[in-house]
Amino acid sequence: MLRALIALSLCLFTMPQLFAGVNDGRFDIYFIDVEGGAATLLVTPVGESVLIDSGYPDNGGRDRDRILDVIQNVAKLDHLDHASVSHWHLDHFGNHASLADKIKIRNFWDRGIPESLAEDKGFGDRIALYRAATQNKSKAVKAGDTFTLDSPGQPIQIKVVTASGDVIPNEGPANPHAALHTPQADDPTDNAKSVSLLFTFGKFRFLTCGDLTWNTEARLMTPNNPVGQIDLFMVTHHGLNVSNNPVMVLALDPRVAVSCNGPTKGGAPETIATLKKVQSLQAMYQLHRNIKLADNQQAPPENIANQEDTGACKGTWIKASVAKDGASYTVQVGADGKPREFQTR
Repeated sequence: MLRALIALSLCLFTMPQLFAGVNDGRFDIYFIDVEGGAATLLVTPVGESVLIDSGYPDNGGRDRDRILDVIQNVAKLDHLDHASVSHWHLDHFGNHASLADKIKIRNFWDRGIPESLAEDKGFGDRIALYRAATQNKSKAVKAGDTFTLDSPGQPIQIKVVTASGDVIPNEGPANPHAALHTPQADDPTDNAKSVSLLFTFGKFRFLTCGDLTWNTEARLMTPNNPVGQIDLFMVTHHGLNVSNNPVMVLALDPRVAVSCNGPTKGGAPETIATLKKVQSLQAMYQLHRNIKLADNQQAPPENIANQEDTGACKGTWIKASVAKDGASYTVQVGADGKPREFQTR
């Protein structure tokens, strides 16, 4: 698996195509607005691409088309190298099949496909479409797996931190926030089985955990912190309060947090309050304004990509772009947004 990824990366590096990032050597991360679902596109300095999740299906192809716009018109890609699924809920794998009808996808990754899903009675039909798109050749990952994406000067390392309800060994320094954990009711849904991925590029570290929930976050991060501190955090589970356990968020101590919420989904006040307690946090971004909250209860207006309700939403994205040495990165809201620079740890 590792050799295949490296070989693919080297092949892409030699291709005379104009990929996003090739000329400037940067590692780009696009948080695509799918109205409270999730879709995150990562593009390496040599143009190798990873799409994590794909938003809601249906809705007139709304989320599929927003993803395609970023892939083709913003990142200037003509294919996807890797499409991964964090877990089996429709707002996360809903468009993998329809995307595969529109653009070449070379590899599919997931946590393994279950026979059924108790919380989704239509799972059988949806997963049949996914199986057809992947030709039953998707590759399953497990906690502890590591991969390398090639790039000039330094590779991009990927570590699977959680998958299928399993977590990496609880090794490392003691978590000083471990005592804050108060267990919630057990989560029997596929959220608790989400794939969490840690990306490292030089000193820069980015963590995305899908919809991982409270008790699994605590198993990962107590009594020790095996992940360490990070630079960029994709706020878990759209910012819902059944996730984002303070024992994890405070220990990760991110400098920048991005919430992939919708106008009425996610961006919970409890989660935002937790983020505001993060010692190193310098900026918080949201894909949507939570229309149920006051302005002082969420990210500053200039850091919110979409202010409108769904009907009037333009689907503005947020982009993080890491310098080729991994020592700094910028975050901007939409194509016309002014990039703000942050230093890595």
